[in-house]
Amino acid sequence: MNKQIQVLVLGILLVVLVAQIAFAPISLLIVFAVIWLVALRTFLKKRSLVLPVMARAIFFVVGIACIYLQYRTLLGVEAGVSFLSLCLYGKALESKDKRDALVSFNFALFVCASLFLYTQAFYMAGLVFVGVVISLLGLYAIQKADFSEQTLPDKKELWIDTLHIFKAILFALPFFIALFLFFPRFPPLWYIPLPDQNKAVTGVSDHLSLGDIAELSQSNALAFRIVLPVASLPPRSELYWRAMVLDHFDGKTWQSSEVNQQWMLNDLRVSPNAKQLNYTYLQADPEQRWVMGLEHSIPANGRYILRQDGSIVSRRPVQATQPIHLIWISSASPETDLPNYIRQINLQLPETDPRSKALAEQLYAESGEQPERYIQTVLNWYRQNKFRYSLSPGTLEGNRVDQFLFQTRVGFCEHFASSFVVLMRAAGIPARVVVGYQGGQPAPDDQSWEVRQLDAHAWAEVWINHHWQRIDPTALVAPQRIDDGMQNFLNESQQQTNTTFLGNSHFSLLNKLRVWSDYASYQWQSKVVGYDVEQQRSWLKQWGINSQAKLLWVLMATILGMLLLYVGVIVWRNRLKQTPYEKMIYQFNSQLDEPLKKLPDETFQKWILRLSLKVQPEQQIVFHQLILIQQQLIFQKKQQHKSEIWLKFSALLKECAIVLKNQRKILSSK
Repeated sequence: MNKQIQVLVLGILLVVLVAQIAFAPISLLIVFAVIWLVALRTFLKKRSLVLPVMARAIFFVVGIACIYLQYRTLLGVEAGVSFLSLCLYGKALESKDKRDALVSFNFALFVCASLFLYTQAFYMAGLVFVGVVISLLGLYAIQKADFSEQTLPDKKELWIDTLHIFKAILFALPFFIALFLFFPRFPPLWYIPLPDQNKAVTGVSDHLSLGDIAELSQSNALAFRIVLPVASLPPRSELYWRAMVLDHFDGKTWQSSEVNQQWMLNDLRVSPNAKQLNYTYLQADPEQRWVMGLEHSIPANGRYILRQDGSIVSRRPVQATQPIHLIWISSASPETDLPNYIRQINLQLPETDPRSKALAEQLYAESGEQPERYIQTVLNWYRQNKFRYSLSPGTLEGNRVDQFLFQTRVGFCEHFASSFVVLMRAAGIPARVVVGYQGGQPAPDDQSWEVRQLDAHAWAEVWINHHWQRIDPTALVAPQRIDDGMQNFLNESQQQTNTTFLGNSHFSLLNKLRVWSDYASYQWQSKVVGYDVEQQRSWLKQWGINSQAKLLWVLMATILGMLLLYVGVIVWRNRLKQTPYEKMIYQFNSQLDEPLKKLPDETFQKWILRLSLKVQPEQQIVFHQLILIQQQLIFQKKQQHKSEIWLKFSALLKECAIVLKNQRKILSSK
């Protein structure tokens, strides 16, 4: 096999391996890595990449076993893509002839496309593009070079081949763009949900365990993006992105009761003076089940529903990162009353934490049994007892709320929200824990708002004055966490602990790279991946294209226009490459009738002699003079009289054209 083709085979296998690091089973990745290293070692020893039959059989059996043990099936999206990659490795490492190599590179194009079933993120698009370029280079090398040649091509030759591939892609790019923009898009006929496979999903979850986490690790990964002008958002301290309500407590863990999952049958009550804001939610993790919206947000699309606890979910779980349009209402009208069954759920307490219950009775009595005064009294009690916000509070055992309120008094948001709700319920005031995100940061263009996993937050809601009122005790203990955002809060903490110039500059550089990387991913997701049938219709309506017939006409006109443009450019470039002599001959030849035009294998002298036979004998002298001048023009070495010969040659060509034209008129008149 050609050495260049071997290098490209190793390259495409490496791209497939790297692209599956975050998805394929670790055992299968180890098998791929070992096989790739063995193939690389074989290549460096200047031997064929073809592995022995027994080695290939063992490799394939072990790979099948790894896939089956991970997924318990060979069907489905993830198992299917892993199986395709295994087949690609097997085929590439048994390619002995030109046909096998052609099959391997064509199959590699199919495997690269299947990688989008894992994720359609920006980085995956880049890896797939690299894989496509390498596969096209392999196909080009097979057609161009000797397949059995064992010498490596020089760098210049490989660079020229790569330029040819990019040139071909560049020529095809306008057609891809036209098809992407104008080809009619249809809603998906089915959805392809990825199986859960017991994966841990970062961010909020459907339960909250008080005191189980000794140290909270903050992730800078993007959770979701809100697309709208940043200036139209409420203040940062009011940016509470709601996920779900947790209202059942067993003394250790908060969970959501079934009543919260019921659909809200009635529309959200809107206050007459309420402001409305339209915005778009774009999640970063396609497996996230909840839509994080501002409080009192409602979905603008029928594919999403509003539940009783104010959370927004999709009607069906899908693997997608499509933009979701939401409407935020600044305030809702008070409800009439809280149903008894919901009141009982939000007053339930386990037989634990007796000291907390006793404290609640004492403070409630001191507040004159007035709920509003009691809330302020509890918040003042937190302040007076010097509670601290920390990401390393340690673990809790036994009566966890008692231990937090009376012993450690150090915790993060879940500690404060949980203990506050327990104190409210112990005084007979319905309360619940809400989880979601708080704050965020503006994107570099100030046209979207980024919320990261480190912004995950928990707060409390209390039923008072016929509505659920948000109370966030964390804002009292650590106001900088709410007012400045968790990201700025962590930056200040790190700057205090690391004062070296190198440390601060290094952190700032990484932070900027992360922000711009997320921004590039957002542009890819919103402009390319998110370009669905609704966005296409909205965009085309702005140009007056409001029917499928008009859309097809525009598509055909665009493609035809590009084809004509390409043909025109090719003709124009060919004309520029012609010498003055070739231009004169071309112009003269184009004026003749089809039988008189120059034949491909005909010399100039034979052609002119053939034309001279078509005219009267007394007129043939002009054609003989033209032949003599043409010979002088080509073979004369001196340049001083060449301009005169050019003029005479041009004049004789015109005279010959006139003679032939007159002869044609004479023949037609007869």
